[in-house]
Amino acid sequence: MVPELRRDFNAKFEIDKYNAFVKDLHSLHPGAIEFRIAETPVFVDSAFTKKMLDACEHIIDVIVDPKFKSLTDRAIPKGEFVPGESPKSHMIAFDFGVCINSQKELEPQLIEMQGFPTLFGFQVFYPELLRNYFDIPSNYSHYLNSYTKETYIQMLKRLLVGSTPVENVILLEIKPHEQKTRIDFYCTQDYLGIEPVNIMDVTGEGDKLYYMKDGKKTEIKKIYNRVIFDDLKAQRESLGNIIDITKEWDVKWIPHPNWFYRISKFTLPFIKHPYVPQTYFLNEVKKIPSDLENYVLKPLFSFAGQGVVIDLTKEDLENINDPENWILQRKVKYADVIKTPDEPAKAEIRLMYVWPDNEPRPHAAINLARLSKGKMIGVRYNKDKEWVGGSVCYFEK
Repeated sequence: MVPELRRDFNAKFEIDKYNAFVKDLHSLHPGAIEFRIAETPVFVDSAFTKKMLDACEHIIDVIVDPKFKSLTDRAIPKGEFVPGESPKSHMIAFDFGVCINSQKELEPQLIEMQGFPTLFGFQVFYPELLRNYFDIPSNYSHYLNSYTKETYIQMLKRLLVGSTPVENVILLEIKPHEQKTRIDFYCTQDYLGIEPVNIMDVTGEGDKLYYMKDGKKTEIKKIYNRVIFDDLKAQRESLGNIIDITKEWDVKWIPHPNWFYRISKFTLPFIKHPYVPQTYFLNEVKKIPSDLENYVLKPLFSFAGQGVVIDLTKEDLENINDPENWILQRKVKYADVIKTPDEPAKAEIRLMYVWPDNEPRPHAAINLARLSKGKMIGVRYNKDKEWVGGSVCYFEK
């Protein structure tokens, strides 16, 4: 995306250096990285960065509006509302596709957003190590808003731990040591001291929650929540007798589970912006578009692209029994923008926002990127391909 940097990076690329980098990356927590690491980062100039940030600020205007909660109450499925909701989502992720418009210009298009954490720990370690093996210009950073590694970790510690003793703060997940993102849990523990805890190992007494730490029953006062409700529902029968997280517990959630639904695909129809594709609740579509090939159908309550209908037909729409739980979204055209030794790759950029308690608005802090040569972003669309997978953006300062 910055032609001179792309040419320079590709010209200097050595596969042996990449393999050494990946080996070093795996050495911190052997076996913990299951996803593919791309051969290249993404270089983003200040103009494109500003376009993404401007779109995020427009969306944030909607999120901070006093009416936002009432607007999104229906977003939370029946039976999944969790008491004790915080007034804000402490973490938000905005996913942008790098696209090409009708004028053949590169522009960002929002693909999805989520009031939920992502790889806030791993994206500190990985880009820093990458600089040891590849030439990254000093005026480019994977942090935003002038963060450095030190100030970012300090902010993250204030956000997730604060004045609470760290042994009373946990990262909650379903079988965390089996998750594909477990490297992020381990990096979070390395930087902040927060232990990843299996929801199956949490017990409740009265309105208090506990886990065993070093053989001692320890109260949980804060939960860094990484439990995805879709996963929890799908696995509930196999998990046995676990705590009911919809009960009112004396604990602070960061972020609170309700925000997973409030800031999600459900929010998209309320956003009107050039960098947010037109999106409609299916039950509010009065007339089926004649150009359905330019639309995609998405279920509101699914995660990681499950249930998405790409090659859409009229029959697909007519077969939906609960149209209020689906959105019709205009397709965006990803740009084959990252030149590689064979075919060019598409890029998706995730801007990772934090929202400390004492701030009126969330702000961008760090990022991740994903490269793809398939029909969609994702592992199953990129099998046996190179220069694809997990990556990071370096933004022009």
